[in-house]
Amino acid sequence: MLKSLLSNRVLSLLSVNYIAVLIFSMINPASWAVWIAEIIPVLLAFAFIVLTHHKFRFSNTAYILMFVWLFMHTIGAKYTFAEVPFNWFNDLIGSERNHYDRVAHYSIGFWAYPIAEYLYRKNHASVVISALFGLFALMSVAAGYEIIEWWYAELAGGNEGIAFLGSQGDIWDAQRDMLCDTLGAITVLIAFYFNSQSMAVEKAKPEYSI
Repeated sequence: MLKSLLSNRVLSLLSVNYIAVLIFSMINPASWAVWIAEIIPVLLAFAFIVLTHHKFRFSNTAYILMFVWLFMHTIGAKYTFAEVPFNWFNDLIGSERNHYDRVAHYSIGFWAYPIAEYLYRKNHASVVISALFGLFALMSVAAGYEIIEWWYAELAGGNEGIAFLGSQGDIWDAQRDMLCDTLGAITVLIAFYFNSQSMAVEKAKPEYSI
């Protein structure tokens, strides 16, 4: 498995950089309770990528898109999403609200690409059905995660619950988060559609990257 991982330079580089970011995230996080709660799904996703690489090798595009969310969520876990230093972006769009969580949710949508890619390259569905499944699967996960956030916030209570929820006083935060997830998915699935022609030629090959 390690040999297979090292054979993919892009994935190896992404993994090493992610481990560095993870270590940075562990240094004096804003709240250990929030950090643990936030980092669990990220570590599960990272483990999934590493452990499945020798069985199914996604394209480099898919790996890069998956790691974007890993990086963003791990940084968010360190500071809590409402407190990540993101002033340059907030100033750019003229907002007093910290929109790091919105951008991070947008990056969650990127996981629709590997879902669609897997179905298409395994010949389980056409390119359109693969893309639609990726979109709806991602939207379902996004909705489920909002329920988990609400549940944890109720369970933890106090500042930790508020920090984990990260709504910053927005009563429509959950809906806007899900919208960002969906928009991120639509964006990458458009790219998936245009990449599908090259996938059709290459998908039968064991070593595949674009």
